[in-house]
Amino acid sequence: MSDVKAPIETPSNLPPTEAATSVGGLAGYARQWVDNLRGGELGVLPIIVGIIAIAIYFQARNSQFLTAGNFVNLIAQGSAVVIIGMGMVFILLLGEIDLSVGYVSGMGGVIAAVLLEPGSGQWATWLAVAAALGVGAAIGLTQGFFVARIGVPSFVVTLAGLLGWNGVVLQIIGSKGTIVIQDKFITGLANDYVNHTLAWIVAIAGIALFLGQQMATVFRRRQAELPNPPWAVIGLRTALVGALAIAIVAWANSDRGVPYAGLLVLGLLIGLSFLAQRTRFGRHVYAVGGNAEAARRAGINVAGIRLAVFAISGTMAALGGLVLASRLSSVDTSTGGGSTLLYSIAAAVIGGTSLFGGRGTVRSAVLGGIVIAMIINGLGLLNVSAGTQFIVTGVVLLAAVTLDSLSRRRSAATGRA
Repeated sequence: MSDVKAPIETPSNLPPTEAATSVGGLAGYARQWVDNLRGGELGVLPIIVGIIAIAIYFQARNSQFLTAGNFVNLIAQGSAVVIIGMGMVFILLLGEIDLSVGYVSGMGGVIAAVLLEPGSGQWATWLAVAAALGVGAAIGLTQGFFVARIGVPSFVVTLAGLLGWNGVVLQIIGSKGTIVIQDKFITGLANDYVNHTLAWIVAIAGIALFLGQQMATVFRRRQAELPNPPWAVIGLRTALVGALAIAIVAWANSDRGVPYAGLLVLGLLIGLSFLAQRTRFGRHVYAVGGNAEAARRAGINVAGIRLAVFAISGTMAALGGLVLASRLSSVDTSTGGGSTLLYSIAAAVIGGTSLFGGRGTVRSAVLGGIVIAMIINGLGLLNVSAGTQFIVTGVVLLAAVTLDSLSRRRSAATGRA
């Protein structure tokens, strides 16, 4: 899968939407944006439209959907899938797949729970968390070795991992059945809430950071004599992000507040987005996903990139497993199973990450995770069966992949691919 050619979306070669010239001002930028849409560069527009449509539909069917209490529940419910999906984004950028993330997440939760069981052998919280994340990274590296060094298809390696790590989870839990987690740090990840004042501080700092990042990008592009969008567009972006941040905090604070899991998602979004879009490693990931052979000839260590990406996926899966365990305050033989894998892949793909490699962003997992959480939560409020929930999610996933395929075909037809 990894050798499929695809447009390489690196920070220095972003879609025309992000690199539109300031010539012609705001009107010229708007015309360029419309041209990009016609050419197949849809960006996040479809997913934003989808989120709005889903919100309107479920609110019309149940007035509780857009209440502050349900909004806080949505953050906690979707956080684990979003976190695991962030790791999946890196895998998909290479044109690979990781089918083991569900049970790797189970490994993270189970290992932490076992190490934190009360008794003489109980570990310190930070050591147990580090061990869980370390096991996730080790699993990712092991599976990545077979893909990168041996040449076994990632589908086969991670399918074997899905089966194998499921067995390990069963072996660890054994006859215990269920392990109740009593550690306050772990249980607080998804069940405790950020102080209201701290939430406002984080929101303001986030807005300032976003504005600073926008200005730094303009400066770097100007130094390289590259075109920039008009300042009006940059101001509009900042205003929209600021309004969204303020609305989220105000909405959550009117109920219990922002869950710590939501704060964790925000930190990971910032950190992993920087890694993917502002570092040499990130540029190499996009390059390998776009054309592995061309990347190899350019001097990129393709095998090393693949190893690192599988390690990231394993680590993020284990971290997501900790959040899942936190929500339930326990682990059992089914931990990591069920829909965890499917929803994690769906989050990345629905959010806009291409299955063909070379195109997508970390925010894809966040946007896709929001859609999945809204669908599951909304259908739950309507007392719809689990079977219908799977059907609806499957239809949305198929629609997202179809849209990606059509947009790629349109981009190729217009010479943008």
